[in-house]
Amino acid sequence: MRKLPPLRALQVFEAAARQAHFSKAASELCITQSAVSHQVRLLEEHFGERLFKRLGRQLCLTSKGKLLYESLERIFNELSDLSMQISGDSNDQLRLAVYSSFAIKWLIPRLSGFRRQHPEIKIRLDMITDDPELSDGVADMFITGQSGQPGYYHQLLHKERLVPVISPNLLTAASQPLNELSSHPLLTVDEGPLGLDWDRWFVANKMILPPEQQQHIFSHVLLAIEAAIAGQGIALASDFMVQADIEKTVLVELALPDILTGFEFYFSCKQRRLKEPAINAFVNWLSKQS
Repeated sequence: MRKLPPLRALQVFEAAARQAHFSKAASELCITQSAVSHQVRLLEEHFGERLFKRLGRQLCLTSKGKLLYESLERIFNELSDLSMQISGDSNDQLRLAVYSSFAIKWLIPRLSGFRRQHPEIKIRLDMITDDPELSDGVADMFITGQSGQPGYYHQLLHKERLVPVISPNLLTAASQPLNELSSHPLLTVDEGPLGLDWDRWFVANKMILPPEQQQHIFSHVLLAIEAAIAGQGIALASDFMVQADIEKTVLVELALPDILTGFEFYFSCKQRRLKEPAINAFVNWLSKQS
């Protein structure tokens, strides 16, 4: 006969360890916080070991608690996968957390191709502004700037560059790019702690921004791009944001140096979930996008 710890207590402990919070675990399991505490206490009595410790207000696992949690996470994941296989359920509705700008300018124009190939798979886009916690509780898949989290598959999608763009209506046939630069206002984006994007461009290219150069300041690059399309000056735009506009000739990329922002876009999902047919199909499709 197998000697097993109390199974309900294991389930409650796993939720509390994953959430690092008793009240959040209680909410997830639809029980009271005192019930969570009771089940954890029961498990600690069974093992004769402390599983949690408090550091100030923070709830942390002990070394034995960490060992138990890591094993339980693997076992519960395998049980979940087995349950889906036996019941015939498949996860064909996927939540993808993605930056709004990347979704609008890069992903959405391509997504119709995936939907034509896999009409049975439904993708829900959840827009984010900051990097979220990589967790199934947030989304099934992510496109963020994060990489390297243990247990997750990460695929580099794009290294962001800033390119100078202008409306073709402002160009003259004989004009040189540097002359164009000094002849039109700079549509400048205030990037907060990073400063003004055109200031960074001049520093990166060891050039001096003329003090008389006219600048129009914007709070977001999408506003600067629209102003460039309207013929109001020259914008520095993320390359993926203006690719379609350049192809449609509503914008022209000036033959001036670009600069790497240092920001990289990664697709991420849990490593173990790559074998799920819907996620596997999306990853295979994504790897073919340029």
